[in-house]
Amino acid sequence: MPPTPDQAAPVPAELLDRPDLRQALAEHDFSAAFSIIKKYGGLSQNRIAAACALTPGKVSTILKGTHRVTSYQVISRIADGLRIPGHMVGLTPRRWEQDDRRPAGPSPPDTIPADAWQPVAAVDLALRMTRTDLVMDRRTASRALTAALTTGPALLDALDGWLNTVGVRRLQRSTGRLGARDVDELEQTARVFRQWDHRFGGGLRQKAVIGQLNEVAAALSDHQTDPIEQRLYQVMAQLSETAAIMAWDCGHQRRAQDYYRLALHASHAGEDRAFGANVLAGMARQLLYQDRPQDALELVRLAQEGSQGAHGERTRAMLHTREAWAYAAMGRPAAFHRATEQAREALPEAAQEGEPHWIGYFDQAELAGVTGGRYLSMARADRRFADQAAAHITEALRLRGEEAARSHALDLIGLAEARFIAGDLASGVEDTHRAVDAAARTQSGRVRVKLGALYRYTVGRDLAPVREARDRIRTALAS
Repeated sequence: MPPTPDQAAPVPAELLDRPDLRQALAEHDFSAAFSIIKKYGGLSQNRIAAACALTPGKVSTILKGTHRVTSYQVISRIADGLRIPGHMVGLTPRRWEQDDRRPAGPSPPDTIPADAWQPVAAVDLALRMTRTDLVMDRRTASRALTAALTTGPALLDALDGWLNTVGVRRLQRSTGRLGARDVDELEQTARVFRQWDHRFGGGLRQKAVIGQLNEVAAALSDHQTDPIEQRLYQVMAQLSETAAIMAWDCGHQRRAQDYYRLALHASHAGEDRAFGANVLAGMARQLLYQDRPQDALELVRLAQEGSQGAHGERTRAMLHTREAWAYAAMGRPAAFHRATEQAREALPEAAQEGEPHWIGYFDQAELAGVTGGRYLSMARADRRFADQAAAHITEALRLRGEEAARSHALDLIGLAEARFIAGDLASGVEDTHRAVDAAARTQSGRVRVKLGALYRYTVGRDLAPVREARDRIRTALAS
């Protein structure tokens, strides 16, 4: 059980200002932290144990350094029992903090201080987030990172600062030694991680991305030359976005949103307006999957306003598809068709030369797939759109191929659903088998969710081919 307020043993406010304690807490070195608290805070070992809902023996092993604390629940009990602000141990603000008047140091990751859009804030935020995520084991992270998304004014108002002028990037700390070749290698690494996620999906390499992000943030803690610093912020933005996509694919919606926000801050610090627009489009897409089309549309408009003249035609086309997606979700087919046509008009003019690598995925296949998906969402309410959905998704499958495994699987699942909605059971069954085969070649949690949604179209039908397709979906989801 977590400590109650009367069980808590507050660490003296002045003790929380000690650099050695702050460093120990940031590194989750509770052996050092407990030693400092015992020596200078007047708390005995037994009182620490009682406050944190731990046994005296457990506290003893922590103090001796023979047990390292990695459990989210234990870290939370320590923070609540000793009244340690959440951000000092990499947690979100604790419930009791809103009434705690004690000085609490730098703002925690989920709050937006007045100077949040200063570049140094992006570095501090990256270090806190990555340090926390790297120390958590996978099972603990899966339990801990299921908080709800931030939506509405709380999200939208906090992101308006993206439109502001970039502050001074220089941190005035120790002199860094990175050169152009070092940053070239970091940029290539960020590109490889992105390509791997686009092809396979899933979060198997998520910690590798977060580890690299931590290294880039650490490099930015030193003073680099201005050109190097700007490029490092841009690498930070790209790694953060990849971490967001991977977290989303694993079902960790709130953490995905946190990394998207970090990516936006980093792209702002790196003065990369085009990539910032791409990040906002990613955040909008996440909200669309959560049935928040109005919030998503606001993010797309923010992206369009803040990146005017900074992006190419391919990015402009992509933003129009996000706009169209929101209109489709809002039940506005006329606005959907208008925005889709704007995307179609922009895309043929977009040559790959001169376009950044991160928008290379958005081509005619992606446009067809996104358009087909939106017709499919409208077909769920009006089956007359089912044939149009199937036609566009079929075109996406023809153009895209099997290389992009996650998108290929999602296309096939969408096509099978469109066939079932249209009443074409034979084609629906055939495409379901193809979808199950494709799903087996990706680790994407998003694919599994969509495959689960397809299952309901096979329920209540006694035809043998449908039963066989239903059995294959059930087996795939159970594996």
